Amino acid sequence: MSDVPISNDRALSDGWPEDLVPLRELYADEDDEEDAWSPPNHRRGSRRRRPRLAGLPLVAKGLVAVVVLTAFLALADRWAVLYAEHRAAQQLKKELKLTAAPEVEIEGFPFLTQLADRRVDELKVTVPDVAADRVTLAKVSATAKDVRITGSGLTGISGATVDAMHGEVLLSFADMNRELGASQVTFTGHGRDRVHARGTLPVAGHDVKVRADATIRRLGGRGIATEIDGMRLDLGDLATYRPGTGQSEGLHLTAKSVARITEETDKARRLLSIPALAHRAGVPDTALQQALSSDQKVSELTGSPRFVKNLMKMNLIDIAIDHPWLLKKIGLDPALLDGLTRLTRPQLADRLSLAFNLPKVPGDHGYVRLRDVTVEKDGIRVDLSGAGLSVGHG
Repeated sequence: MSDVPISNDRALSDGWPEDLVPLRELYADEDDEEDAWSPPNHRRGSRRRRPRLAGLPLVAKGLVAVVVLTAFLALADRWAVLYAEHRAAQQLKKELKLTAAPEVEIEGFPFLTQLADRRVDELKVTVPDVAADRVTLAKVSATAKDVRITGSGLTGISGATVDAMHGEVLLSFADMNRELGASQVTFTGHGRDRVHARGTLPVAGHDVKVRADATIRRLGGRGIATEIDGMRLDLGDLATYRPGTGQSEGLHLTAKSVARITEETDKARRLLSIPALAHRAGVPDTALQQALSSDQKVSELTGSPRFVKNLMKMNLIDIAIDHPWLLKKIGLDPALLDGLTRLTRPQLADRLSLAFNLPKVPGDHGYVRLRDVTVEKDGIRVDLSGAGLSVGHG
């Protein structure tokens, strides 16, 4: 048995030896906390959260506010610009009678301050296609300065007045090739003021090669005129036709055609049997009579360089009309002659003309004038200027 006396009834009853009672006192607090247990609180928001910006310094908060306000104002300003550009584009489409609204771009920032002042510093307008007479202008671009706005507020804009404007017109060769009724003719620039026209035209069911040159010049302040010269229609490599009644115009045989006729004695004699042709070729009557009765004289006469040259210079329109077999002998369809004679010089020049006039400006105020005209690789470029233009109702 143990020699330790058990004299503390309370200690024994609690299950703690007397000499370990002090340890029991140390664990008393923890036991009390376990006895004081309460169920957990699962209610949302039971833990208070501090605002995200609560920890930021005051200066940082101010900067954040400024950035947010600036972004909001910039967004509002851009929205106002888009709205104003849309209104301006629709108004220009209506007054210029365009098929599509032009591109309008308002320069300067901020726009709201300009709107409040009722004046826009700079306005750019681009119209892809403007009809002007027979030609569609490929592109018209203009920049307007000091545009005064009429109306009240943002949505109450009723019109605008342009103090000064400058821009340019590009008359595209591609558009002209498509729209001038000569879709198989192409135009190319040649020098500062000249344009070459090359291609084919349908004549009497045949595609005839056409060659022409046009000189471009400004006509007053609103138009461009073209002078067509060097017009020539090539009937294969057999003949050429130049509209007109001059000595160098009309129907002319090529060297190949002359050689085809004169290399055979029978054909050459038949050619000399046409008195008008022999006389125009400068053949004396005595030489003509000798040639008609001698094959050797025919070959000598028609083979001489002088005869060949005179025959090529000769306008054979009237002779070919009276003797259609002449065209057959050189391999041409006589129906071509009728079609060519109907194609007069003015008609051909009109088909190749590049002239146009600017459309009338909207309203009764201001002006737009053409300035310098230059021929470039892609088309004809014209500088323009204007002032006092008004759009809408003031």
